[in-house]
Amino acid sequence: MRILSRQHPEYVNVIIEEGGIVRPRWAVSHPLLQDYFDTEWGQPVRDEQGLFERLSLEGFQAGLSWLTILKKRPAFRQAFHDFDPGVVARYDDEDIERLMADAGIVRNSQKILAVINNAQATINLRDAGGLAKLIWSYQQQEDPVLDAEGNHPASRKNLWHWPRS
Repeated sequence: MRILSRQHPEYVNVIIEEGGIVRPRWAVSHPLLQDYFDTEWGQPVRDEQGLFERLSLEGFQAGLSWLTILKKRPAFRQAFHDFDPGVVARYDDEDIERLMADAGIVRNSQKILAVINNAQATINLRDAGGLAKLIWSYQQQEDPVLDAEGNHPASRKNLWHWPRS
């Protein structure tokens, strides 16, 4: 069955699908991205392990598409013991070799070392309230009001208005 969709009449990056479901263009380009948008994107994560996983995957995503990371996420979870910081923090040279040989993940030694270092830092943060407390301490008092395309108003401010000298 083919799902019919159309572009929003005013916003170029918004797609209206059959049944009136509205998604950004990126979220309809692949089933994994659609599922991610529908079930995870914009949802708060407050547990240590969930935040550590997202922090780790974001690091692996640098220079790559998010779709690449979503395709590899099951392999990442298996390779990194479901992103349990207590386990990952104890990784040694043998674990690094194992990860570098795993074709299912992004095999970048600097990114792998960063995940191990971040696991150790996550463990060290527990005495001060933990990773979740640190990350959520940056939450704004009020959520920003986004435009119809999901952009923060400040991102468009003075976009084409350069100061005159």
